[in-house]
Amino acid sequence: MKYRHFALPLLASLTLLTACSKEETSAPSAPSAPTAAVTTPIEAAQALDVLAAQGKGFAAGKILSANAVYVLFDPQCPHCARLWEASMPLHTSVKFVWLPVAIMNAKSAPQGAAIMTATNPVQAMAAHETSLLAGSGGTAASADIAPDVLAAIKTNTALLERLGATSVPYIVARHQRSNQVVMQAGANDTQSLATFLGL
Repeated sequence: MKYRHFALPLLASLTLLTACSKEETSAPSAPSAPTAAVTTPIEAAQALDVLAAQGKGFAAGKILSANAVYVLFDPQCPHCARLWEASMPLHTSVKFVWLPVAIMNAKSAPQGAAIMTATNPVQAMAAHETSLLAGSGGTAASADIAPDVLAAIKTNTALLERLGATSVPYIVARHQRSNQVVMQAGANDTQSLATFLGL
């Protein structure tokens, strides 16, 4: 798709101000001895299928929609919080699947686990993002994470890297009008997000 090829360099330069990148000094250690299958880059055409099959998170919005929009986010990223807020008005027409990753700091994985395992993840996410944007650091979460939940967050983080992303939030969707897979790093306001999704 011509739009995507021309827009990616521009988006990359613009998202420096609207995305959070990995902090090398405080990021959790990578899973030990990754296999070739785990580190294989994901092509755009397969991105949605791979995220649907391997990503773990929670759905928000129009749950029964067959066309999901995947958002890889770090709970410590304020830009992810802004994207969460911008997505709210679209919940009546779009199914968002939020996949927590851990690239920012030591709070990322525990907070992602707390949101994923909450009785109502959407409500937990809303409270967390409100706290984060208010400067309160987000949800208090135990560092004691169930092994399967931690494995899911590590898988999501590996998926982010395999997509070639270096920052969050990272959106992967099928454009409603062109039917092409589109990917973008960084937060949008509601109107820009709707345009990006082809709504």
